[in-house]
Amino acid sequence: MTERFGTGLVVGKFSPLHRGHQALIDHAVARCERVLVLSWSEPEFDGCHAAQRDAWLHALYPTLERLVLDDARLAAECLRRNLPVRRLPTNLDDDAAQRAFVAWVCIALWGQRVDAVFTSESYGDGFAAALQEAFSAEAGAHWPVAHVCLDLARCLIPVSGTALRRDPHALRGFLDPRVYAGFVGRIGLLGGESTGKSTLAAALAAHLQTQWVPEFGREHWEARQGALGYDDLLHIAEVQVAREDVMACQANRWLVCDTTPLTTLLYCEDMFGRAEPALHAHAQRRYDMLFLCAADFPFVQDGTRRDESFRLAQQRAYVAALSALRMPFTILVGPVEARVSQVVQALDGHDGPRQRARA
Repeated sequence: MTERFGTGLVVGKFSPLHRGHQALIDHAVARCERVLVLSWSEPEFDGCHAAQRDAWLHALYPTLERLVLDDARLAAECLRRNLPVRRLPTNLDDDAAQRAFVAWVCIALWGQRVDAVFTSESYGDGFAAALQEAFSAEAGAHWPVAHVCLDLARCLIPVSGTALRRDPHALRGFLDPRVYAGFVGRIGLLGGESTGKSTLAAALAAHLQTQWVPEFGREHWEARQGALGYDDLLHIAEVQVAREDVMACQANRWLVCDTTPLTTLLYCEDMFGRAEPALHAHAQRRYDMLFLCAADFPFVQDGTRRDESFRLAQQRAYVAALSALRMPFTILVGPVEARVSQVVQALDGHDGPRQRARA
């Protein structure tokens, strides 16, 4: 009969969180009444900062108790418990320092001694023995800690964090889509009415063999037959952002976004002369690449747009707002084929998605 445990512990960098980590956590969940998950990396790896790792764990294991630490988060945890502030061990520190830190986290931050530690590593026996020694000393009595090893040879899921960091796109099958989404770059398209954004978004997504997110504001405007109220504008921004996050799970390297919440903010200020703080916050949402479509072809009236003078005023408003927010952008000119080429050229020189966290 398979031995069961009261409290199990899984520790990892999770940089990134891959299916091998998930198998280990799932195995711990199947064999324990309670599972604690601890993650830190010092230094951190690009695209795998603490907030991002925390978001991944929250998305996949929302009910598990977890601590995802960097030095700032650790300091906050210490202050919250009136403990002296300490720093994380580095990735190059010896095993003794790493294990002593884990024991301290369990006792000081969780107030919990674990019964088993789950790993896929050869060091697991020594890790469990070190925890057993620390917990026994703290308890004043023998406290056994078992080591449960899963797939030491990495036969079940043959992948490593190092390989995934090198090319998460080629190895995306080893990542849950919600984790892979963290490596998808966001392309934001902006421009006044009748500047070809939607046409460009569809063409660009086809060229990049990825997905694009249509403009929810237009969809909502049509559903309301043009009668938008003040509260509708914040709703539009919230839905736009939520749809981006969903589509990022299905994208390939890049996600094309036909507008950003900045557009919604500018419409709100034009229509009502004010905007909610939450809408201002959404408008500051960062994209990996921003492109402003030039108004360099005749204005086309489709029955929903205003006029040429408003289009030009919108263009000036975009330039002013992007400059004020210190958001770099590139102006796209010419027909759609030329604009696609300009975007692709800009992407070729880009070093990848910025770090972001989505809980």
